[in-house]
Amino acid sequence: MRSEPIAAAGLFRAVMGAASHRCQCEGECGQPHTKGEGRCTKVHDAYASKHGGPVRLMAAAADPLTPDRQAAALPASELRAWCPPCFTAARRAAQRAAAAPNDDQRGLFDL
Repeated sequence: MRSEPIAAAGLFRAVMGAASHRCQCEGECGQPHTKGEGRCTKVHDAYASKHGGPVRLMAAAADPLTPDRQAAALPASELRAWCPPCFTAARRAAQRAAAAPNDDQRGLFDL
């Protein structure tokens, strides 16, 4: 039996079942995930490494920029299984990309 959260266990089971209990990051975190053929290899409740503890995947929004309050109301079809390191890195990468000026803004103050 795999571990589950106390709240929204049915939703969690649906997301993990669709993901085969494996992190669904495909490089959004900035890692190529070459060992997993482009997908993160972390599996829910499996050990991350020889010295690491078990991995606890989370069901989170497919778009890492979705605010937590909005993500809590999303249906299973709009959620993905993420390991915490991939989700955190994907969120940071998406925030950097959103904050970067686009080509239209670069020439605004050029003289």
